Amino acid sequence: MTLPPCYTPPDDDDQPDDPSRRSFVLGSAAAAAAIVVSPMLGSTAESAPKVDPNAIPVALTVNGTRHELRLDPRTTLLDALREHLDLTGTKKGCDQGACGACTVLIDGRRYNSCLTLAVMHGGQKITTIEGLAADGRLHPVQAAFIRNDGFQCGYCTPGQICSAVALLKEGHAGSDDEIREWMSGNICRCGAYGGIVEAVKEAAKNGGANASV
Repeated sequence: MTLPPCYTPPDDDDQPDDPSRRSFVLGSAAAAAAIVVSPMLGSTAESAPKVDPNAIPVALTVNGTRHELRLDPRTTLLDALREHLDLTGTKKGCDQGACGACTVLIDGRRYNSCLTLAVMHGGQKITTIEGLAADGRLHPVQAAFIRNDGFQCGYCTPGQICSAVALLKEGHAGSDDEIREWMSGNICRCGAYGGIVEAVKEAAKNGGANASV
């Protein structure tokens, strides 16, 4: 065959080498591995525990158990209980001390745990809703709340019960009005106040004031 006069044969050095099947497979595998490994390395770095430079040692005795923690001094008792000890029965409601959902007992007295710092209560006896039942038996106040429907949605109930336990110890269950007055720091947005009052009255009759906490 006669080639046209303008035709110039290609220079072999200018042509890319034909990739073999082996080199193609190896190159593809390496690229795929890089894609998979890179996110894993990033997530490992991100998931590494962060050390809080402000944390200090704090010892809390909660429900009879001593816990050695490292907390930022600004950590509220509520957050220490929920976020560091997994005691989520104590609820975070308004986080401003207005609703009483976070009520716990400290040395038998009522506290809004959202308003007090965890570092302030080392060496004191802290009791949450999880610590009221002894030996698997409900506290008289807990049992009375169930029997008298002292709740609806139940979100405020742990705080209501802890407050009622302290109220009985304080001796403020003499009448319906007195109970309502001394439970007024605990709000029930469902409006189950009638059942709450009846529960407190029943617990008072059944020795709730003398039950161990």
